[in-house]
Amino acid sequence: MTKITKKRKDALSKYDTSKTYSLEEASSVIKEISNVNFDSSIDLAVRLGVDPRKADQNVRGIVTLPNGTGKDVKVLALVTPDKEKEALDAGADFVGLDEYLQKIKDGWTNVDVIITMPSVMGKLGPLGRILGPRGLMPNPKTGTVTMDVAKAVNDVKSGKIDFKVDKTGIIHASIGKTSFDADKIHGNSLELLQNIVKLKPSSSKGTYVKSISMSSTMSPGINIDTNIE
Repeated sequence: MTKITKKRKDALSKYDTSKTYSLEEASSVIKEISNVNFDSSIDLAVRLGVDPRKADQNVRGIVTLPNGTGKDVKVLALVTPDKEKEALDAGADFVGLDEYLQKIKDGWTNVDVIITMPSVMGKLGPLGRILGPRGLMPNPKTGTVTMDVAKAVNDVKSGKIDFKVDKTGIIHASIGKTSFDADKIHGNSLELLQNIVKLKPSSSKGTYVKSISMSSTMSPGINIDTNIE
């Protein structure tokens, strides 16, 4: 039998595990039950009534969280020389092209997001086996392959995230930090959930949002009402 730690016991004593909370309530409770010694991330897990094996039910989207992610997102801009200043001025952490392509070939992936231009994508193709599994491959659908490099960098730095249903039908997304005020946690969560609801596939039958759980790093999950308001 697995032994429950003192911290977990303390967290479980602060809320009702059998209750389904409103999103607003959960945004306050999550701060109470998060007791690690660092500013932990807050995540939502949304189980959908879709079949990800079917292309038309592979729910995917992008959303800009109104209160940011709370993370220092490291951005690599793989651009031609004429776009380097634009990327640097927008706040990209790393800017260049061939030297960074070689670094990636050698195993360097110390970034969170890669932004590039359509003309450069051909050079990135051979790196798909490195970037793909790490979720770093730029994609026009997420706005990371564009000629407007400055806007793409600004969007990512200000809280833009992309989300995708996994093979089990669940969307996992980080929506903030435990240092956020409860209203900011609520605002970010609501923005994500409303975007997920808007993306309901027409071929999806029955209940679309089956369950929602909010948790922070190492905390238990809080069950949330699926009626999003």
